[in-house]
Amino acid sequence: MIAPLLAAASRWRLEGHRHVPRRGGVLLASNHLSFADPIAVTLFTLTAGRVPRFFAKAELWELPVVRWVMSSGRHIAVHRGKASALHAFRDGVAAVRAGDCVVVFPEGGFTDREDGWPTRGKTGLARMALTTGTPVVPVACWGTQELLPVGGRLPKVRPRPTLHVVAGPPVELSDLVCERPSASQLREATERIMTSITDLLVDVRGRTPPADAVGA
Repeated sequence: MIAPLLAAASRWRLEGHRHVPRRGGVLLASNHLSFADPIAVTLFTLTAGRVPRFFAKAELWELPVVRWVMSSGRHIAVHRGKASALHAFRDGVAAVRAGDCVVVFPEGGFTDREDGWPTRGKTGLARMALTTGTPVVPVACWGTQELLPVGGRLPKVRPRPTLHVVAGPPVELSDLVCERPSASQLREATERIMTSITDLLVDVRGRTPPADAVGA
């Protein structure tokens, strides 16, 4: 329902579908700029021939209509608290081992940088990747923050924004894969993932990130 409206209200540039495997478990790692990001990444993933599953706040299952979307899409609920986070991690591992495509926003929320470059990622994605050997495909979103700014109540369709969703080749993590990765291995894997996302954004935005940006 929402996707056709966004498609009509914006221009789309979707690239890098070839990097998303057509079958088997895969993790898509995207930067996060707007509430429109999940819709944009969903459209990209569907056109790549995969059905995405997302991690999402458990509170969404309490909302009318949204609850149906979350349940029918078999998305993964994340409850507050350490024990619940562990449960969500296990659900994510089970999903990729079952051959699903799971989308993760490794920053854990919207970037807090006014210039839109990614912030430092959390290590949960890296832990899933390293303990399962699942490939991580980096994805860059841009333009979603113009269509639906954080804190905005309605989409901004004038001027008509261009939404970019671009995927790159899987991040090289084979040298770090193990059953129990150390803290340094998790941080190294996370840095590689975030650097790959930043590199894609450099191409999309046509500019070099400042020295203090992640992956710069």
